[in-house]
Amino acid sequence: MIDGWELVIGIEIHAQVKSNSKLFSSSSTDFGSGPNSQVSLVDAAMPGMLPVINKFCVEQAVRSGIGLNAKINNKSIFDRKNYFYQDLPQGYQISQFKDPIVGNGFVDIVLDDQTKRIGIERLHLEQDAGKSLHDQDPNLTFVDLNRSGIALMEIVSNPDMSSADEAVEYVKKVRSILRYLDTCDGNMEQGSLRADVNVSVNKPGDELGTRCEIKNLNSFKYIHSSIIYEAKRQIKLIESGESINQETRLYNIDTGETRSMRSKEDAHDYRYFPDPDLLPLEIEDKWIEEIKSTIPELPDQKKNRFIKDYNLSEYDAGVIVSDKATSDYYEKVVKNRSPKLVTTWITSELFSILNKKNLTIDESPVSHDKLGELIDNIESGKVSNRLAKYIFEEMCETGKLPSDIISEKGLSQISDEGELEKLVNSVLSANPENVEKYKNGKDKLFGFFVGEAMKLSKGKANPKILNELLKSKLNT
Repeated sequence: MIDGWELVIGIEIHAQVKSNSKLFSSSSTDFGSGPNSQVSLVDAAMPGMLPVINKFCVEQAVRSGIGLNAKINNKSIFDRKNYFYQDLPQGYQISQFKDPIVGNGFVDIVLDDQTKRIGIERLHLEQDAGKSLHDQDPNLTFVDLNRSGIALMEIVSNPDMSSADEAVEYVKKVRSILRYLDTCDGNMEQGSLRADVNVSVNKPGDELGTRCEIKNLNSFKYIHSSIIYEAKRQIKLIESGESINQETRLYNIDTGETRSMRSKEDAHDYRYFPDPDLLPLEIEDKWIEEIKSTIPELPDQKKNRFIKDYNLSEYDAGVIVSDKATSDYYEKVVKNRSPKLVTTWITSELFSILNKKNLTIDESPVSHDKLGELIDNIESGKVSNRLAKYIFEEMCETGKLPSDIISEKGLSQISDEGELEKLVNSVLSANPENVEKYKNGKDKLFGFFVGEAMKLSKGKANPKILNELLKSKLNT
């Protein structure tokens, strides 16, 4: 709800199929190659060139549909979606209209400890267009056709979301599932996963409002902020007595505003008709079952297992399994170690470093085996948690093993009771007035004695043993 208005949100996710070649040609899909260096005669729409379906892309779409709890259709049809744009050399896009490869499905999202089911209307395969380059020349627009013909999965949700937070969680969940399945790398910065968001507003109990579509959003931040802006824009118009025009809008990341791009087209505007060069796609149940047998453990299943096997909270389990690479890293570190300690170190110390350096966990400066070794030193009592944080920072900067840093810096924790007793006696002897005050009821001074002893030991005293010795001495 915003100012007493309900939001109704539906999302179309465009996910690039993870494949070495394009949907209808053998051209490479590598990102970052020189302009127009990965364009076949088919991609450039040369006369007489015929599309040939890439079976692997079809398999990836089926895998994705299974992961989205969706119905796989035994028969689907490729259609021509007709429109003109300079980066669409054919003058049409090969897509699927009435008969998609995947039908109804759903995903569950969790927000504020509440689970909500978001329906999926369909997943269809289509080819991507090229890219118009407007910033290469002040007077000219250039066209790069490297993306032309790359396989996309368009995943269309039902209008089941009612807040920007829900929309973000939905896109995160779909992205996570696709990455677990290895059917899309989900790299939003490179454009391999983008979202078109449809937003409308209405008063509770009223009919649905007119929707506007915000195109090509490639970050969770932009999805969230564009929805808030667009909803407020529509509310302001309606409250001023104006009407909402159904249209496609673009989001300006610099101003945080949406602006009109074009009036919203309907299906008949595209003159869809079956592509005469492509036969209907027929998929046998046997092949679907074979693909099902290869589906890995998905985020929801892994989350439930982590809660059960490692006694994690629902929140911590959700954070860890949201990214496959993170869950894999976690399972390597947690083996034969305290799940609680491992969870704390990964979700606080490691995540903090990765966020600060803008790195993924695959790029982590601390490998899973090095972090595991550091945690072993904490569990064995060789280093305190405080010293471990210093060692961890050194590991991040130097790449050294924790054992080498401990040895070089002389950071082993002092756990010898005789040595610690000498420390305690020195502290108490140097502070007779505070000892007297403590014994007369000023219990808060205990922290003072701990701090003094830690200072004297240069932070290396075993906190547990130190506390026990201080309590024993002060209470006699």
